[in-house]
Amino acid sequence: MAPTARQHQEALQFKLILAATYPFFLAAAAVARITHGREPARAGLPAQHRSVFGEARAMAVQAIPFAFMG
Repeated sequence: MAPTARQHQEALQFKLILAATYPFFLAAAAVARITHGREPARAGLPAQHRSVFGEARAMAVQAIPFAFMG
């Protein structure tokens, strides 16, 4: 398979996995927001003011690459 075709296929797989897992991460982000509120700034970094949707996407984007390892 050509490198560009492989990259396109991996990008498509990433988007499909993101779409499939996003509802779970959205639920997790909503529960975390309800139970813990906003997290304080850590290690001198400024506190991030993301929406629940942005937080869910960030969690999914951090977790999904592990599916491609191996």
